[in-house]
Amino acid sequence: MNRAWVTSMSPNVEAVANPLAAACETGYIPDEIYILENPGLSDYLDRVISMLECLVIEYGGERPKTAVTSLDSETEFEQIVEHYRAPVLATRDVDGTVAVDVTPGRKFMSAIAFQAGIKYDAEHVFYLYLSEGQFYGRIFPDVPNPSLNLIDFQEVF
Repeated sequence: MNRAWVTSMSPNVEAVANPLAAACETGYIPDEIYILENPGLSDYLDRVISMLECLVIEYGGERPKTAVTSLDSETEFEQIVEHYRAPVLATRDVDGTVAVDVTPGRKFMSAIAFQAGIKYDAEHVFYLYLSEGQFYGRIFPDVPNPSLNLIDFQEVF
């Protein structure tokens, strides 16, 4: 079964990697990853891709296929919507599952991700809630479990 993970970039690499680690802990291990590359964050892209691939492999998956949507301007709203819409619809067409991660990125990008995940009926719309600021910027294994909560908004609604 095809499993996709759709996310966006952040200068805080942990904000991109930790939600995937939390999802993998619950058994959601993707074989495709879609990343929205925001302008000005290109220097972080290789590190993010490497971390996400390593996470999937460490949790027993194969090296995932990775696709990057690069924005010329962070206000290319139609392209941001398409970044989330296309994988959700394509994955559903092959009877796969898709998870949209709304954790990283600018607020408006997270809002678009959230709306697209709900509107296009992604199986999961995840947000990794970190209850204690002292762990901000720390990698998943270094954050105590009680401080983390992977919220699936599809279950909330």
